[in-house]
Amino acid sequence: MSLFDTPDANPDVSHKRPLADRLRPKSLDDFAGQEHILGAGKPLRRAIENDQLSSLILWGPPGVGKTSLATIIARTTKADFVPFSAVLSGIKEIKEVMARAEQTRRMGRRTVLFIDEIHRFNKAQQDAFLPYVEKGDVILIGATTENPSFEVNSALLSRSRVYALRALDPNDLATLLNKGVAELNVQCDPAYLEQIAIFANGDARSAYNLLELAAASADSGVITRETLAEIISRKSLLYDKGGEEHFNVISALHKSVRASDADGALYWLARMLEAGEDRMYIVRRLVRMAVEDIGMADPRAVEQAIACMQTVHFLGIPEGDQALAQCALYLSLAPKSDAAYKALGAAMAATQSHAAEPVPMHLRNAPTKYMKQWGYGEGYRHAHEFTDAMSGMECLPEGLAGTEFYQPTDRGVEPRIAERLAAIREAKKGFYKPTSGQ
Repeated sequence: MSLFDTPDANPDVSHKRPLADRLRPKSLDDFAGQEHILGAGKPLRRAIENDQLSSLILWGPPGVGKTSLATIIARTTKADFVPFSAVLSGIKEIKEVMARAEQTRRMGRRTVLFIDEIHRFNKAQQDAFLPYVEKGDVILIGATTENPSFEVNSALLSRSRVYALRALDPNDLATLLNKGVAELNVQCDPAYLEQIAIFANGDARSAYNLLELAAASADSGVITRETLAEIISRKSLLYDKGGEEHFNVISALHKSVRASDADGALYWLARMLEAGEDRMYIVRRLVRMAVEDIGMADPRAVEQAIACMQTVHFLGIPEGDQALAQCALYLSLAPKSDAAYKALGAAMAATQSHAAEPVPMHLRNAPTKYMKQWGYGEGYRHAHEFTDAMSGMECLPEGLAGTEFYQPTDRGVEPRIAERLAAIREAKKGFYKPTSGQ
């Protein structure tokens, strides 16, 4: 079985195929971008040219050439090539293809199996390939837009080499668009091609589609600024609310705020807003930034984040978006401290590394006379009976007495907090620590 067993015999039908399909590269030399894996001397290129492929996963955003690369492999490899769609196929079809591949191997030929959108197969379907990959019946080539670490099961992933394809840069897209202009026999100012390339956002298929639409709308075969304005209304941003790019962008926003880069924070926030992200999700992440990265350096940060949440909920879209921007700016420019975050982590670690000692007797309530007789509450020092309400009483269990979890930074208001904390800790040094048997 071959990808090329049934060529189109009607040239008129072929000519009506989408531009992106008509201009699909025929060889590695025609392939745009991906020099990091397909440049001269790169391992993947050598493996393709020498017909020494092992199973591999092609991972990248839409329109960067995953299917085209598989097609080129079909043209250069000496193995039978079988395209397979994870959208249209199930276990039954998998078993049929694998049976044919096993027969082919016994006849001395290999089968290259290309699986488009492999992430759409569930674990059981992916597992069905394993025995045949292990026996060498097939060389599996999977294509996916999702992170293989999350979407491809570990057994199959361990038997494959992952190659990450990158979004095409505007120069690569402009080169492709020039070929498209020649194919469509239209005229277009290079500046307009550059605009299409930027709007395509690294997606060759999208760039071709825009050019083809512009050519169809052009008068006298000339693409004008007005023609382009009619077909381009809004840039398409790569952003899948359930996929990896969703987490990449929110990570960029969080780390921009943490780095006090207000401009970066605004940009990544705008990316999320433009892509239609749930505003409440953004607010929740801003609240987290306030408590995790600003903390006690500016205790008002969390107040601002909660106020932002209420404003966004009250105003809705688009008016509430300005509150998100204001909050992102406030958090970016606020002094930073993760001392409280670290302090909780240290306290949590202490609960795991130390025995769960009983609550010290002086911290226990004694609501009955018997409990008082048993020593409940004995030695308790009421803070309001002491100067500045500092009793110096130790409130940790005996095994952890004197432990200091919270270490303030020298940023924001924490220096003042540090002075107060030092005075409290100094007062505790003379406090009598009762034994657990008291």
